[in-house]
Amino acid sequence: MLPPVFGVLFDGIAYGMLLFLLSVGMSVTLGLMNFVNLAHCAFAMLGAYVTVMLMKDFHWNFFATLPVSFLVTALVSVVIERTLYRRLYRATDLDQVLLTIGLAFISVAVAAWFFGTTQQPISVPGYMRGSINVLGLNIGIYRLFLVAVGIVVTILLVMTLEHTRFGAQVRAAVDNQRMARGLGIDVDRTFAVTFALGSGLAGLGGALAIEIVGLDPHFAFVYLVYVLIIVSVGGLGSIAGSFAAACLIGISDIAGKYYVPELGAFLIYLVMVAVLMWKPAGLFGKR
Repeated sequence: MLPPVFGVLFDGIAYGMLLFLLSVGMSVTLGLMNFVNLAHCAFAMLGAYVTVMLMKDFHWNFFATLPVSFLVTALVSVVIERTLYRRLYRATDLDQVLLTIGLAFISVAVAAWFFGTTQQPISVPGYMRGSINVLGLNIGIYRLFLVAVGIVVTILLVMTLEHTRFGAQVRAAVDNQRMARGLGIDVDRTFAVTFALGSGLAGLGGALAIEIVGLDPHFAFVYLVYVLIIVSVGGLGSIAGSFAAACLIGISDIAGKYYVPELGAFLIYLVMVAVLMWKPAGLFGKR
C-alpha cells in the first residue's frame, strides 16, 4: 500500500496539469509574441461558459463541448486580435497591460450580466467520476484524465512550435518582423494563428477546470494570478518550463494545504520567490 504522500503528490500533479492547461496559452502569446495579455483568463472563462451553455441548454455531452470551446474561443480571440491587440504589438508594456486588464474587467461584467454571479456546475459522464485503486491509493479518474490531457498538449505544442516550419516562422516574425516579411512570411497571419492557438488552449483549460474549481464571473481574475506565477516560474516562451512550473506549483499548493494549513495558499508565493531568486529568468527561460 502506498503512503498518503503519494496521494498528495498525485493530486498536486493533477491540479498542476489543470493550471498548465490554463497557463500554456499565455506562455505562447507572452513568450513567443512578447504581448502582455492580462485578459488571458477571460478567454479561459469564455471557453468554460461555452461548455456550460452547450451542456445545459442543448444537452451536449461534456467531451463533445471541448473542441467547440477551443474553436469558439480561438475565433473570438482572432477578432479581438485583429481589431484591438494588433495595434499594440509595438506599444509599451504599460499600454498592453492597461488595455488587456480593461478587457478582463469587461469580461467579468458581461459574464455576470448573462450568467449571474452564482457557480455554474456541470455533470461529467458517469464513467469519469469516482476513482480507481492502485496499490491502495485511490486515484480520481477525472484527475487522471487531466494528467493525460496535459501530457498530450505538451507533446503537441513542443512538436508544433519547436520542430515545424510554422514554429520557425513565429520565432522569425518575433525576432525581426521586417526581415520576416522580406522572406515572404505573412507576419499578420502568423500572429493571428499563434494568438488563436494560445487563446483556444485557454478556452479548453477553462472548460476542463469547471469540474475541479467551479465557474463564476471572477474566474478571469482568480486564476490569472496562478497563470502569471506559472509563466514566470517556468520561463517565458518555454512549454517545458510551464509544464514543470505547473507541476511544482500544483504540488506545492496541495501539499501546503494538507501539511501546513496555517500557510494555506501562501506557500506557492514562497516557492515562486525562491525559484526566481535562484533563476531570475525562470526554470527554462533565457535571460
